[in-house]
Amino acid sequence: MTDHVDKLLEQWRRERPDLDVSPMAVIGRLKRLTRLIEADLRRTFAEHGLDPASFDVLATLRRSGPPYRLTPAELMRTSMVTSGAVTQRLDRLEARGLVARTPSETDGRVVHVALTADGRALIDQALPDHVANEHRLLSGLTAPQRDGLAETLRDLLESLGDASD
Repeated sequence: MTDHVDKLLEQWRRERPDLDVSPMAVIGRLKRLTRLIEADLRRTFAEHGLDPASFDVLATLRRSGPPYRLTPAELMRTSMVTSGAVTQRLDRLEARGLVARTPSETDGRVVHVALTADGRALIDQALPDHVANEHRLLSGLTAPQRDGLAETLRDLLESLGDASD
């Protein structure tokens, strides 16, 4: 069985046999998977009135545990959202009543972001659908294949400097 990437590789090997294009087999498939997966995730988030960045902020606060509160800097470090996106997302989520920002009682320079009751209810409703969607997306792999792929991808991320704090 061949896929789009196999055809691309064949064409490059024919046109440029002097180049080792084998990395394209991985990178090309990762790019195609990312595009397919992100589109599917967006649909699930949209069913709950969220986009990926908003979901990520709410999920990061929820998984932080009680009192479900972090600083914007902590949110940025522990989520998959950029600094500019954090501020923008917080503004939108706060306007919807899903998070609340409050100044620190001990340091006036620090602001805390906390899930509101509505924010917690929404993420608790959206999360099972998100997890079910991810299970569906990976259903073509066996559990050992998923585990092996997760480990391989972790190794690659670490080799590129994407290690946890």
